[in-house]
Amino acid sequence: MPDSLQLIPQVDSRQMSAAAAKLVANRSTSSSGPSSPQHMDYNKLDSNAILMANQKPYPIVYGELVILGYNGCLPQGERGRRKSKYLLFKRPMANGIKKSKHYVVKQPQHTRAIQEKDQHAISYTLNRSQAIIVEYQSDEDTDMFQIGRSSETPIDFVVIDTMVSDPNKTSPDKLVQQSTISRFACRILIERKPPHKVRVYAAGFDSSKNIFLGEKATKWQQNGEIDGLTTNGVLIMHPKVKQTNDSSNPQFGGIWREVSVCGEIYSVRETRSASQKGNKIDNETNILTDGTLIDLCGATLLWRSAEGLATSPTKKHLEEMVDELNAARPQCPVGLNTLVIPRRSASLSETDKQPYVYLNCGHVQGLHDWGQNRNTNGRTCPMCLDISPVAKLTMGIEPSLYMDILKPSFCFNPCGHMTSDKSARYWSQVPIPHGTNGFHAMCPFCATPLQGEWGFVRLIFQDYVD
Repeated sequence: MPDSLQLIPQVDSRQMSAAAAKLVANRSTSSSGPSSPQHMDYNKLDSNAILMANQKPYPIVYGELVILGYNGCLPQGERGRRKSKYLLFKRPMANGIKKSKHYVVKQPQHTRAIQEKDQHAISYTLNRSQAIIVEYQSDEDTDMFQIGRSSETPIDFVVIDTMVSDPNKTSPDKLVQQSTISRFACRILIERKPPHKVRVYAAGFDSSKNIFLGEKATKWQQNGEIDGLTTNGVLIMHPKVKQTNDSSNPQFGGIWREVSVCGEIYSVRETRSASQKGNKIDNETNILTDGTLIDLCGATLLWRSAEGLATSPTKKHLEEMVDELNAARPQCPVGLNTLVIPRRSASLSETDKQPYVYLNCGHVQGLHDWGQNRNTNGRTCPMCLDISPVAKLTMGIEPSLYMDILKPSFCFNPCGHMTSDKSARYWSQVPIPHGTNGFHAMCPFCATPLQGEWGFVRLIFQDYVD
């Protein structure tokens, strides 16, 4: 088994156009049919607005960035560049950049490179009287995409802090807190020619096409080059699989690293904003592979390659699996009523058809008062008499977060989002950055920290009762 976790079968780069066409067709088709927007902006399209009958050939799809914690849609809706996922296309014209030259100046604000609006430049302030300017020139072989909290024009994908929900509360915590995501967090450069290598770099260019690393920012010079880190850093984790004796229960892992402004890889700092950089990792790169995670200190993004998306389940496929489960007419053994698995958490609300799962044993039932402990959140399962908390069962409907295309026979603990076996095992073993120096496993559909011994439970339905 290779060190790199292959989330999907690999597709030869010569099949890229066919894979991209399939991806565009499949992922923009749902139960309500394909979308046909009147205006096509390939730089801002999403996966629900890319299929047009008169668009042939399809634009080349590089891949997709998905924010963890949103089950296919932002709570307030998808608007413009602010959405839960962002599909990256080959641009009509290249806008990539590459290093040109660097030099020392006394006052960076007064230099031509900083003042010129068409010149990309990075300013590294060493002290009050000295700074190093690195100029960049156009690169016709790459496309650049920028991610950050700012809504200014240079940002392609606007990302805000992911609010972690508490399953024990009746309503989500909506306390406003100061964002830890940089306004111009990172930039991604993608080679326009196959195999379309994707590289990530810390920091993005502002509206003046500049990046400023102040005097207090972590920076260093080595071999005539200068590099640095952003305030809270940009972390990446390439997917790995660990060798085990039990092939049916693979152990997933990966090591979080920090990527620098120039794209070099370092071990993570003691805390996100520590002034001392980590050790340089020479045998690792900033090239994204299918399944690479990018953490912006407040939101974590998943990169899915075009090859991975072409062979992953579609939303329509997931909806069909929900319909298949509902066709079995699962019953509540107490109320003897038929349960309906909702596609969305709010689609059934508190009706007698809403299924609930006992998080210790996995038995699925309706909402009832039998075995309820008035002093705790625990309930006695009438099927096995095990005492455990219960959670509302909801389908994990974001296709990009699935590791396979098998039916959703598991759910995460304690949120109740349904997923497949391999997906549950994978995400329960992936440590997601939390706070200044912590990590925890979480549900990829709602960002709830996982609980229990495994973080998930196998579902047991009472179905086919006729």
